[in-house]
Amino acid sequence: MASVWVVAPVDRSGALHPASLELCTKARSLTEDVAVVAVGPGAAEAAGPLGDHGARRVWVWDDTAAHDHPGSAAAVVADLVAEHRPSLLLLPMTYDMRDVAGRLQARLGSTLMSNATDLLDLDRARTEIFGGTKIVDVALEGPEPRIVLVRPRSFEAEPVGGTAEVVECSSDLPELARAVRVSGRRAEAAAAAKLEDARVVIAGGRGLGGPEGFALLEELAGAIGTAAVGASRAAVDAGWVPYSLQIGQTGKTVKPDVYLAVGISGALQHVVGMKGAKRIVAINKDAEAPIMRMADLGVVGDLFEIVPRLTEEIRRRTAS
Repeated sequence: MASVWVVAPVDRSGALHPASLELCTKARSLTEDVAVVAVGPGAAEAAGPLGDHGARRVWVWDDTAAHDHPGSAAAVVADLVAEHRPSLLLLPMTYDMRDVAGRLQARLGSTLMSNATDLLDLDRARTEIFGGTKIVDVALEGPEPRIVLVRPRSFEAEPVGGTAEVVECSSDLPELARAVRVSGRRAEAAAAAKLEDARVVIAGGRGLGGPEGFALLEELAGAIGTAAVGASRAAVDAGWVPYSLQIGQTGKTVKPDVYLAVGISGALQHVVGMKGAKRIVAINKDAEAPIMRMADLGVVGDLFEIVPRLTEEIRRRTAS
């Protein structure tokens, strides 16, 4: 039976990346033989939820080297692949996993596909191009295992119950795997809600006019309490906010209950990252902006007047 493996990153706090559970769910639809390689400190604790989402076996590599040495996780996975020969490797398209995937491809000589949005079979994947206006089905050829980086939030994580066999991996790595070292990291201030998981996302674009405009969105998000602030690529490219807030084809994908687009025109490259929202509300001075055509509610006017009044009204209703 063909085997599908998921490479599951665990962060420094021991938290499993939620996209790993999404990939386990998808892998179950391709084969009954689903396994996971969990990498990072506290990886053993991730075996429970991974088994609950369909993994039969979880190899755990509980080592801070997964974060300090980019080549180490790739070396661990490559050694396991050489021994067990899975058909397909699935990785969430995070910063670190893109690094791991590239190193795996170089070591294994396998096909590597990035930015996938679906897996149709063990040798076929799907992606979207031209801002999501074209869907492309890609044949995965070459030697196994094929390697696919999948955009987070492409699937819903669905637990099925179950317990995975846990196997510990050796931390005895060659010096070459530790040759490159991360010299430092800069942590940004955490928002009240994580962008990918927030029920309400408030995104700002070029219409905000500068970084000061995003202060209005932060105040609105604070009034709501469970909202997160995002941005269009134009705002990120202008240096108004960090790349970690970018939503769209080259940024993050969000699927909130409510998506509030403030000063965003609605370019296709942005829409591909938020079109899965249940409700879309747009505030824009241009009634003909593309975002207005897809919005459930469009408000035409000056965002610098509308957003503060909306914040004030939410605070009033929350206090009453």
